[in-house]
Amino acid sequence: MTERAEDPAGSGPAAPVQGRTTVNATALFAEAAGKSGLLWIDVPGDRAWPAWHAWAEDTVFIVSGPGEQQLPWLPDEVTLILRSKDTGGRLVAVRASVRTVTVDDPLWEPATQALKAGRLNAVDDQVERWAQSCTVRALRPFGAPLQAPGSYPDTSGAAPVPPSPATTTGWRPWHLGGRPLRRRGTRLPDDHGAGG
Repeated sequence: MTERAEDPAGSGPAAPVQGRTTVNATALFAEAAGKSGLLWIDVPGDRAWPAWHAWAEDTVFIVSGPGEQQLPWLPDEVTLILRSKDTGGRLVAVRASVRTVTVDDPLWEPATQALKAGRLNAVDDQVERWAQSCTVRALRPFGAPLQAPGSYPDTSGAAPVPPSPATTTGWRPWHLGGRPLRRRGTRLPDDHGAGG
């Protein structure tokens, strides 16, 4: 049976989606975005990036740059993945348009006020710093949800760990008296069958 999915941007029903349970994605997305300060931005050709955000004006606002989270260049359209605050699992995924919010943009004030209100350890000059050296973006959801309750894929959604210069191989710390032969909970090969 074909159901109609609601538009997250609030413009009414979207095109029919085969086999999808009817979900009020507008309310679901707004609730999830309002409850959780973390979402994932799935960049086409790259990977899903975790991002701290603020939800206001039916829009996801993010800030990145020096002293803030590091995010890649974002195209005009991305996928937003929101998690359930209760379970931590994937809840809803929607497409979103992306635009940069500049100081002279009407959205600058609501965007920076929402970001400032949601920011822990806020400092007095952070909005001025954002204006000078950071990028504030508005991500507005649109269209039918790509994933929502009743339409999750069968795959796990796990992604490979992104490359990092961090490593633990090569150098081993020095221990006074050498490294211990036995560690708690482990046995050497000659211990098998000894003492049960």
